[in-house]
Amino acid sequence: MLFNKEYYSKAFEYLLESTTYLIIGGILAVVFGLLILEYHTIWSDNWTVLITVIGWIALFKGILLLVFPKSFNRFKYLFKSKGFINFLTVFIILFGCLFIYFGFFSY
Repeated sequence: MLFNKEYYSKAFEYLLESTTYLIIGGILAVVFGLLILEYHTIWSDNWTVLITVIGWIALFKGILLLVFPKSFNRFKYLFKSKGFINFLTVFIILFGCLFIYFGFFSY
């Protein structure tokens, strides 16, 4: 995403148009959300609560994808703008760096 924004922009648009990919993505999101919540439902006042929140977001997103797969076509305009792809790239890198820090250096 960092070096080939046009490719990923088109790929995201294609994924949002294909109902099959949306349903498979919904099933995977529900499965991974439930797995995270089954093994890591910790509501504490430190950074580990982020994992529980990610589990709930994945479960909610998966349910929405399975119940309303075509409603996600509304988000196609976001992926056409280069600003959103840049934001998404920076967000993913920062989120990864945050978990690298918490996983390896915070203890």
